[in-house]
Amino acid sequence: MQVLTKRYPKNCLLTVMDRYSAEVHNMEQVVMIPSLLRDVQLSGPGGQAQAEASDLYTYFTMLKAICVDVDHGLLPREEWQAKVAGGEENGTAETEEVEDESASGELDLEAQFHLHFSSLHHILMHLTEKAQEVTRKYQEMTGQVW
Repeated sequence: MQVLTKRYPKNCLLTVMDRYSAEVHNMEQVVMIPSLLRDVQLSGPGGQAQAEASDLYTYFTMLKAICVDVDHGLLPREEWQAKVAGGEENGTAETEEVEDESASGELDLEAQFHLHFSSLHHILMHLTEKAQEVTRKYQEMTGQVW
C-alpha cells in the first residue's frame, strides 16, 4: 500500500489529491488481472448491485485515467479543445459560451472558484472511495482478504 508522505491540512485539496493518487496506485498494485473485474457489479448498501452501474473493470480503467491527470496535470487547453472537438460537436458551442461570458465581464470568479473547488473536492473523495471498493472487491474475489 502506498503511504502519503506529504503533510497538508486534512481538507486541503492537495491532501485529497494525494489520497486519491495513493489509493489508485494501491488498486493498481493489488489488481494483477484486471480482466477479472469485467461484468462484476459494485455492491451498494445492503450488498445489492447498484442499478445501471458500470462494471468494476470500467471503474478500474476510469480511475487509472483520471489519476494520470491528477499526477501529471492536464493537457494544454488547445490540445484539450481539439480532443473534445474531435469527439463531440458540443465542445465548440460550450467554448463559445464561455468566451461570450468572459467577454461580457459578468463572471463572478470567486464564486465560480468556490463552486468548482468544492465540487472537485467532493468528486475526488468519491473517486477515492470507488478505488477502495474496487480494490476490496478484487481482494474478495481472489481470496486475498485478510
